[in-house]
Amino acid sequence: MPITEQRSGRRRGWNSSLPPLLHFAREHLLLLPLGAVIALVWVNTAAESYYRFTRPMFSAVNDVAMVVFFALMTKEVVEATAPAGVLHTWRRAIVPVIAAGGAALVAALLHVFIVNALDEPVLAAEAWPVTLASDIAVSYFVARMIFRRHAVIPFLLLLAIASDALGFLVLALLNPIREHHFGVGGLVLGVALGAAFALRRMKVRSFWPYVLGPGTVSWLAFFWGGIHPALALVPIVPFMPHAARDPGFFVDASPDAGDALSRLEIWGRYPAQVSLFLFGLVNAGVPAGAFEPGVWGLPIAMLVGKPIGVLVATGGAVALGLKLPHRIGWRELIVVGLIMSLGFSVGLFFSTALLPPGQLRSEASLGVLIALIGAPAAFACARLLRVGRFAA
Repeated sequence: MPITEQRSGRRRGWNSSLPPLLHFAREHLLLLPLGAVIALVWVNTAAESYYRFTRPMFSAVNDVAMVVFFALMTKEVVEATAPAGVLHTWRRAIVPVIAAGGAALVAALLHVFIVNALDEPVLAAEAWPVTLASDIAVSYFVARMIFRRHAVIPFLLLLAIASDALGFLVLALLNPIREHHFGVGGLVLGVALGAAFALRRMKVRSFWPYVLGPGTVSWLAFFWGGIHPALALVPIVPFMPHAARDPGFFVDASPDAGDALSRLEIWGRYPAQVSLFLFGLVNAGVPAGAFEPGVWGLPIAMLVGKPIGVLVATGGAVALGLKLPHRIGWRELIVVGLIMSLGFSVGLFFSTALLPPGQLRSEASLGVLIALIGAPAAFACARLLRVGRFAA
């Protein structure tokens, strides 16, 4: 047997022997925290060299490289909401969407109250949208560790998706850094969407024409319109042909899949990981000297506000006659609210998009990193409430 075949066989065997969650972590979560840790150590030991290395990369990483990551996140949503997907139909979506609105409202109001009480009104006025962030991949990983395979998983994922969607909407409308030209951007985006629709009608099965044609035009539309261009493929991905059935969230596409969305995932999986590593390296470098009382606004608002908002909004939805999925009660909802506090990649993205370089951005980014204590807090809460893997 040739050496290359032996190596590929060993690689396949190693991959198949990995437990599913460890395989997921290796494929989706490994490089972002590595880049963040390197950035934190580097900026606090040799700040001048860190800034000299990362500042020229900032726009290329945040505006261009992250396009791949958000395209893959959109791909997961498109497949999940398609017929037979885990988030189809709207009846499954309505309660978690309402709960996401409640979590966003309570967390944002609590952040503004805390930061104003700490005498940092500028941070209160400009950083509150960061509380809407929820890292879908990290949330999924933590939820699977706690709940294994449970009806709460798709409920949580839709919560996170809806919360991020609200955040992106706020980012588009209220971004103080970018100058808005919605008229020009809207016209150019219309051209991009029309081209994507034409490719879909022509039954183009490769993802490359969608990315290089309408995707490029969409990037220019977002850039000129004042919306963050890293989201350029978000409106284009839904036009790409997808598989007949959704295998589930973050289930790797089959290597021989022929539809455009699956081929996009196969091609983009490792470029997205590299993008996330560079994103963590460029954006997570927060000097220890940036720690001010205002830093606590974000983690407290997210860790306290999101569970309260989820409970209150869901209770209101149930009172109006809507129903929760089977096996989801108030104890599971508290744990879900804590898991939603894990903003990480999306939280750092919102921080860099909303705030100019300086003390305020450093405080917001540091708050996002501190909010990662939501993961052990969710485990502790699940154990205390006896839900998920800790159920009697």
